[in-house]
Amino acid sequence: MIRIEIDEPTLSRTRIAISPFAEVMCSLFLLQRNPGGAPWPYDGWARRTREILRTDPATGPVSLYLNLPSVSPDFLGPPPDSPMPTIGEQLDQLRSTPPEVIAREFAKHYPDGDLPPSMRPFAGDRRAALDRLADGVQAYWDAAIAPFWPAMRAALDEEVLLRARALAADGPDALLARLHDRIRWERPVLTLVKPLDQSFVAVNQRLLLVPLIFSRGALLCSGDQPDLVMVTYQARGAAVLADTPPPPLADDRLTILVGRGRAAVLRALTAPATTTGLSTALGLAPSTVSEHLAGLLAAGVVHRRRAGRRVLYGLEPAGTALVTLLGEDSARTEFVS
Repeated sequence: MIRIEIDEPTLSRTRIAISPFAEVMCSLFLLQRNPGGAPWPYDGWARRTREILRTDPATGPVSLYLNLPSVSPDFLGPPPDSPMPTIGEQLDQLRSTPPEVIAREFAKHYPDGDLPPSMRPFAGDRRAALDRLADGVQAYWDAAIAPFWPAMRAALDEEVLLRARALAADGPDALLARLHDRIRWERPVLTLVKPLDQSFVAVNQRLLLVPLIFSRGALLCSGDQPDLVMVTYQARGAAVLADTPPPPLADDRLTILVGRGRAAVLRALTAPATTTGLSTALGLAPSTVSEHLAGLLAAGVVHRRRAGRRVLYGLEPAGTALVTLLGEDSARTEFVS
């Protein structure tokens, strides 16, 4: 468990942003954790990306991320300094990392001064090491992620919009309580459920929440910044990476009752979404999503409400009951919701 005790000023400064750089890191962590083959919807992408890493020498420097320990210096994955940064802007952040930041983080993570071999270049010729890593990340991005980025960005934009609306309407407590099934908020402690034992206190900082397509449950926490704590979580929309439809689930009672497409829509609506957002998150055509929503509306298990220029769909109590009682056997909700 990672336990973060958050004071009131930090909680009041909760914000949401995307991070292309964190997508890079988590995509590599995904490959590291699944050497025998990644699960759907990452399987096809993972096969192609392993071949890219094997055959494209320009991507060589990103092997650093394949061998990082569970806890490592934050400068290797700079938190975004704006809500919607580009990968180029974040690479500029990496290249311009001040020497005092590296020194401070090395002192925290390696207090005895014994740096691992992979870290020593950053203490020696800092600029050359940072440039080499940034060039490798750019090459990896161009080959492995850039072709998918427009669809990923659309899904992330939808996620940020909905979470920001929830933050404005209901406040940070409600937002954190519904963020992810492995993130628990029991004021004043935010707990990330993962096989790592850490605790720290966030005092008069900012809490930055970063949704990721490539998270797949890999909750990251950045705590080296003096003014910022960053927490990542799985966003809806991973289906944009899929080559094939999701494999059928054995004994999926919700699908048996309402059909595969409507079951997917119901599960995705545990957080409100637009038709476009559902289409992107589930990898279905907008017309197909509209057809499913029409049937679910007629059955009284979902509702539609206007929020500015957008129409949001959400679950009625009957829909929540269906998902809760029949939908818990889904092994794929972490990928599409």
